[in-house]
Amino acid sequence: MKPDRDSLLTCLRVERWVDALAGHPFDTMLGLERSAVAAATPLTEAEVDEALVGVPRMSESLLGTDAVHDADLIRRGTAGCAAYDERYGRVFVIRSDGRSVERIVTELERRLENGPATELAEVADQLRGIALVRLRELYAADFDAS
Repeated sequence: MKPDRDSLLTCLRVERWVDALAGHPFDTMLGLERSAVAAATPLTEAEVDEALVGVPRMSESLLGTDAVHDADLIRRGTAGCAAYDERYGRVFVIRSDGRSVERIVTELERRLENGPATELAEVADQLRGIALVRLRELYAADFDAS
């Protein structure tokens, strides 16, 4: 299986990472995952910013959810996102699969205590995790079928 550029860009919008994987043959999902992590380690600050272009703010997704949340939780999330954007100059990103809104807001509040270098490393780690989830969603069936 050879992943294509357009699909890879939906996993992690970093051209260097896509170039490292696109069109190369992979025999197993594990091989693709290992190569994906290696190619995304490390991500530079410019690549983190590249990956975040067009990513919606968490507060927008919190407020747009169908679930009814405590007004204080929404206020904390919205205020936290604004503080995060002010402190780090980028949107808050977190791999949210399976996490409650409360856990996400708590993690946001914790990460606001990070120094810039520590937070950059956390963002890069979150982006790698998100990329792996998306890769599995796109390609796992291709490997299962072979």
